[in-house]
Amino acid sequence: MSTFWIAVIGSSALAFVIKFVGASVPETFLSNPRILRINTLIPVALLTALIAVNTFADKTKLVLDNRALGIVAAVALLLAKAPFPVVVVGAAITSGVAYRYI
Repeated sequence: MSTFWIAVIGSSALAFVIKFVGASVPETFLSNPRILRINTLIPVALLTALIAVNTFADKTKLVLDNRALGIVAAVALLLAKAPFPVVVVGAAITSGVAYRYI
């Protein structure tokens, strides 16, 4: 068995154990107000990190390109309290125009 398959089987077993332990946590621990606040903020933090990495990184380099302009447009539209579909379309159009002409 190659090292690759050992890593695949090992990571699969680790993922199963983590899911099993997570499902075994007692309800009293999960209903703690502090834990509830933390659990509501984790998806926001992870999504923000994902957007930042996908916008400003290209493999191992830090880049500023059309995606950064799309984020700037999205932030500006969010600050103007635009509806979410308008924010998405505005950011996409801005990124597309920047990609085409810059």
